[in-house]
Amino acid sequence: MTGPMVDTAADYLAIFAIIVVPIAGIYVFWKLHILPEKIAEKRHHPQKDAIRTLCILSLFFGGLLWPIAWLWAYTKPTLYKLAYGTDKHEDYYKAMRETSAPNPSTEDLARLRISIAQLSEKIVTDAANLETLRKELTRLESAPTPAQGQETT
Repeated sequence: MTGPMVDTAADYLAIFAIIVVPIAGIYVFWKLHILPEKIAEKRHHPQKDAIRTLCILSLFFGGLLWPIAWLWAYTKPTLYKLAYGTDKHEDYYKAMRETSAPNPSTEDLARLRISIAQLSEKIVTDAANLETLRKELTRLESAPTPAQGQETT
């Protein structure tokens, strides 16, 4: 290969090195720096918002904070659980409520109404049991049913 063919190949290689390589490098750098955030979301880490913030800060500080975000995403938040009573993010519980929303049947509602009526008639020594049944009845009555336009899977 000599002459104009080598010059043309060198021109295309230079264009590739000047345009494509920096764009690909920035993309890989960005994808690498959001990995701790993705890991925290996958593990339902309760502090995933703080991990996301640390990932963004790491982008601006040249990756110096990235190892801390990586370690934080993989830790089990025991002190958080002691303080707040949970080790999952709020989004996890919201998603679980939406996916496991019961579709009460009329039989379930009738059974609960009968149980509440029976407990109300008696002298109830366990008021918490009565209150629990009332809350369950309220929850079931407010849950959407398939007849209200929602599809069941």
